[in-house]
Amino acid sequence: MKKLLLALLTVVLLVLPAARAAGSLPDKFDPSRDAAADVATAVAMAQAQGKRVLVDVGGDWCSWCRLMDAFFAANADARKLRDDNYVWVKVNWSPQNRNEALLSRWPRIQGYPHLFVLDGAGRLLHSQNTGLLEDAEGDRYVKSKILDFLRDHRPSAAAAGAR
Repeated sequence: MKKLLLALLTVVLLVLPAARAAGSLPDKFDPSRDAAADVATAVAMAQAQGKRVLVDVGGDWCSWCRLMDAFFAANADARKLRDDNYVWVKVNWSPQNRNEALLSRWPRIQGYPHLFVLDGAGRLLHSQNTGLLEDAEGDRYVKSKILDFLRDHRPSAAAAGAR
């Protein structure tokens, strides 16, 4: 019985901080936020949960950023694949706050939104031009392309099994 209680307490102590931190990550692009702190929080959560980090760089001014948000809102399977494997964090880029100190760590962005995949230690694994996730006409995101991107960059099956 003691071992069971100790195991339960350990799980609660590991999960509770991550659950609290999840509420502290932005759900929209906010120029007033400390983007470096948000990414550090996301990395800590990803490490604790055996996930990767998806850094979504954009702004409220960006129509394609709003389309990406709408895509995930409308596609439960893509949202589940994302949320099961990644900690999603939004980083603002706008005239009010370009977050240059943070974004200078990674490859230059050519368009918005832009996605960076980080591992649980905060190392850059992939830089994704989201224009490549659009249809040929450039007027919507293609579900199969987004699902492939999420599958291709999720943690390995061995790491996922260790969660």
